[in-house]
Amino acid sequence: MTPPDRLPGSKIPATRVGFGMARPGSNAAGPQAPEEAEEKETLPPDARIDLAKERAETGIDDVFNALDSELVGLAPVKNRIREIAALLLVDRARAQFGLSTSRPNLHMCFTGSPGTGKTTVAMRMADLLYRLGYLRRGHLISVTRDDLVGQYVGHTAPKTKEVLKRAMGGVLFIDEAYYLYREDNERDYGQESIEILLQVMENQREDLVVILAGYKDRMDAFFVSNPGMGSRIAHHIDFPDYTLQELDDIGKLMIRAEGYKFSPDAEKTFREYLNRRMKQPRFANARSVRNAIERARLRHASRLMEADKPVGKEELTTLSSEDFLSSRVFANSDSARTSDDSLTE
Repeated sequence: MTPPDRLPGSKIPATRVGFGMARPGSNAAGPQAPEEAEEKETLPPDARIDLAKERAETGIDDVFNALDSELVGLAPVKNRIREIAALLLVDRARAQFGLSTSRPNLHMCFTGSPGTGKTTVAMRMADLLYRLGYLRRGHLISVTRDDLVGQYVGHTAPKTKEVLKRAMGGVLFIDEAYYLYREDNERDYGQESIEILLQVMENQREDLVVILAGYKDRMDAFFVSNPGMGSRIAHHIDFPDYTLQELDDIGKLMIRAEGYKFSPDAEKTFREYLNRRMKQPRFANARSVRNAIERARLRHASRLMEADKPVGKEELTTLSSEDFLSSRVFANSDSARTSDDSLTE
């Protein structure tokens, strides 16, 4: 399923369509008037450019602020995004002096466990590149193997090309990209999709940024088997697993956003839940935190209904310890190995 083109906070209309790649330094906020579309006059050699002003005019600080407010931790990831933005901003400044600067390769690979914010960062990256003038639309199309690879001869090429058509002008995010290649199956059609992607990533890189995502070890093996794909990726960004404290902070942000709060005892119980859940199979970082809270809300609602008495705002908004202690995570049996992650996002 393709997610919405925008995260909250983006000022770019999802329906805006351009007809050409915005030049670095051009007005990325929309189509230019005829007089604005003309080449800007090159600055004299002794001119000075206020980079802080240039940065403010692009609005990229809104993107950085959104990343900080939406994602706990991930300092190395956020620093890398800022470095990429700095490079592109400096390239815009160089262009104003007429300095020859080739368009940088912006294809990327995000590696890490599930639930570490890769899709969220990809959406913000699309917004960032749009604001800097490197994408003409700035939307995100998120796909998996099933969206690209067909099940019979002649089916894969049309599927892949249709996805690429929808992604043009923005970012194509391919989750678990290593599933495109199945070395043990000679009749698999994934290689056909890879070949089409390679061609477009090279020949139309001014109108499309591709971000591959998945576990690091599997992506490394994928690049070994497909060196052409690896050579087209300029930025490899690793998303670390969240610490216990970061997961606790994420949980508190989530319940506040839903209009809930923890009772004093529930706050301690929730942290213990996380401590145990992290050590069990299929743990998925922030995704598991969200699932735990959703399950606790179900128990909370059932508890209030079974009480069969009037409730006030306090009861409706407070999660108690028992809403988490009923989880199988706390069971002292083999069932504790079964996660609460049967709830999907």
